[in-house]
Amino acid sequence: MEAWVKSAIHALLAALALPKVGLPAIFLISLASATLLPLGSEPAVFAYVRIAPHMFWPAILVATAGNTVGGIITYAMGAGAESAYQAWSKKRQSSTGEPAHAPPPGGRWHDLTTRWFQRFGPPVLLLSWLPGVGDPLCAVAGWLRLPLGPSIVYMAIGKCLRYIAMTEMLMHAWPWVRHWM
Repeated sequence: MEAWVKSAIHALLAALALPKVGLPAIFLISLASATLLPLGSEPAVFAYVRIAPHMFWPAILVATAGNTVGGIITYAMGAGAESAYQAWSKKRQSSTGEPAHAPPPGGRWHDLTTRWFQRFGPPVLLLSWLPGVGDPLCAVAGWLRLPLGPSIVYMAIGKCLRYIAMTEMLMHAWPWVRHWM
């Protein structure tokens, strides 16, 4: 690896170092991890709380805020995708004479989530914290145009409970993990 690449990587890591930047880094990492990017924010929250235990609640609240904003972005992406799909359907209908609304994308995942959202509504977003499932749930909520306010509330509750549980679990398990290292 070239020296300038190593230097740039080290500069980036130094800029994002938790003791220096702290809560803004937690916010950005949590926001990025709540979009469709495969990134976990729990290790960053745990590391920060491990360094500064008195910052447990501020770290949890900032991580929840960042992760919720990321969920809102994913919700907006789902709503935008649905709008683009509707525009495409109308354009297709005008050029081919087919029905204005082509059937939406189907499949087992689509059918299952649509039924869940139709039955339970925004409370399904309490599950938005689940790895691999939570981000698509936020996108589907946007696609289905669930009410934004309640969707945000349920996203935030689920994500906050996840950060509390994961951080507490890691804090209590840390002495055992460290012993085995």
